[in-house]
Amino acid sequence: MTGGSLGPRTWNNGSLPNINGVIAGGGKLLHSKTLVNVRKNSTKVLSVSGIREKERSLPSVWCRCLGCRNVSMLLLVAFALLVFVLGSFVVNKESISLNVDQQIGTLSMVLPYVNGAPSNPGASWIEKKDKQKDENYFVANILKVGDGNGFQITGSKGESVLPSNHPCAKFTFPPPPPPTLRRIGPRPCPVCYLPVDQAMASMPSSPSASPVLHDLTYVHDENPIKIEPHRGSDFGGYPSLKQRNDSFDIKESMTVHCGFVKGSKPGQQTGFDFDESDLTELQQFHDIIVASAIFGNYDVVQQPRNISKEAKKNIPFYMFIDEETEAYLRNKSILDSGKRVGLWRIVVVHNVPYSDARRNGKVPKLLLHRIFPNVRYSIWIDGKLQLVADPYQILEKFLWRQNANFAISRHYRRFDVFVEAEANKAAGKYDNSSIDEQVDFYKIEGLTPYSEAKLPITSDVPEGCVLIKEHIPITNLFTCLWFNEVDRFTSRDQLSFAIVRDKIMEKVDWNINMFLDCERRNFVIQAYHRELLEAFASVNRHPPALPSIRGRTPGKRVTRRGRDRRSGSRRRRKDAAGNRDINLF
Repeated sequence: MTGGSLGPRTWNNGSLPNINGVIAGGGKLLHSKTLVNVRKNSTKVLSVSGIREKERSLPSVWCRCLGCRNVSMLLLVAFALLVFVLGSFVVNKESISLNVDQQIGTLSMVLPYVNGAPSNPGASWIEKKDKQKDENYFVANILKVGDGNGFQITGSKGESVLPSNHPCAKFTFPPPPPPTLRRIGPRPCPVCYLPVDQAMASMPSSPSASPVLHDLTYVHDENPIKIEPHRGSDFGGYPSLKQRNDSFDIKESMTVHCGFVKGSKPGQQTGFDFDESDLTELQQFHDIIVASAIFGNYDVVQQPRNISKEAKKNIPFYMFIDEETEAYLRNKSILDSGKRVGLWRIVVVHNVPYSDARRNGKVPKLLLHRIFPNVRYSIWIDGKLQLVADPYQILEKFLWRQNANFAISRHYRRFDVFVEAEANKAAGKYDNSSIDEQVDFYKIEGLTPYSEAKLPITSDVPEGCVLIKEHIPITNLFTCLWFNEVDRFTSRDQLSFAIVRDKIMEKVDWNINMFLDCERRNFVIQAYHRELLEAFASVNRHPPALPSIRGRTPGKRVTRRGRDRRSGSRRRRKDAAGNRDINLF
């Protein structure tokens, strides 16, 4: 050893203490008087350390046997179990009290299904308003207690009474998962469906009454001319602003623009054309159909699940595709010679009217009543969705049970058209100037931000990927005029939904069943678009993890073993400790 300084040390580490103001080391000799003090202090140190060793003996045994890290984990698990038990006790205690909210599940129980886990105290004003609107929704649609033999459900055109023996009479929302600081986003919530046989028996024997409007016909023009400086198409017929305004004046008999303005009938030399064999098929009578579409080869055909034998026998499933998608399906040997892919009957569309695949998809979505002139009910689902409930059960729950003839889910988060427009601009969903032009036009027409004054209307923004409809004149008019707005302005149908609905409701006693989006997520599952799925398969055959809130770039994980794994964990803990303050922001 050299005589150089070892630096200051403390007696806790077993080195010499500070004695009479002199620190051991430093190249200096200690005096004999000092050595005496060293021995005395050493004796004290030994006695103190002995006592402490005895005190630490039990934890040391635990650490040797189980490992200090395991002991810490056991303590954490015990604490978590204690919190869970206390939380369960609180939930059970609250469930004892009987009130009106309990008939549908308390608001505090159902809100996490709608908007995810509760937000933290720093939530934005929009989040608070969203939660308030969710509460208003349930206040407006609350189940009213009857005379004890049943209960009433407020519907679009009246109230239907469910007897006490009805399978859904005592349905309540179960408690949601425990709240967490992490917002997990929208999720499905429970829905009470009737058994399929009972749902089938609930189908009305005659069509619903159409208020005021009884006879609806459509404009036919072989040579449509654009006479005003606005968007539109030959397929839509370029209705003028005067014709547009007249179409909202509901009368007993009306003729309106509704696509397919050319040709002798929809699908024949109209710009959205079908093969002759398909035209014959589409003219057939059906009580119910399910329809979807994929244009631009944008999605993968999703096979429906949980479909009853009765539905498979009685309800046809139609998938509209363009020639590009058809070529892909044939090259992949997915489309068979009978034009079927599983349950789906494939209908190929020729001469699509728009260059935008999204806009082409609006034609069957909003104009099914023109493509299927002899159908009573239809369920539309976007091509990215997979149906996982029986069509009879869906119609019974959202139309027949509610005395409604049109149903659509409200957006899970946004309820104001102006907020929705800004969200579309921020996400790059469409050209910003076109969105501004559309919203400014609606402002002039009187569209105002959503407020409590609009109750019992619960939202101005739908989640329009599912439409449930009875084909009667008033609902056909609604989707015609909705399509005309999509044809005139942007293809973002969420922006034009409210203005058409409100203008019709000003004239007639008619409403739309806007149910919770978490209920929609109960019967359809959203999938990735085809290009993303193929990208996943080419890399690792698994969808990528969601981006981390701390900004880490996802990458391939390297499996560590033994000492390398342990040292890597320590290194990550050190890095995390050093960057903790940065990550908080």
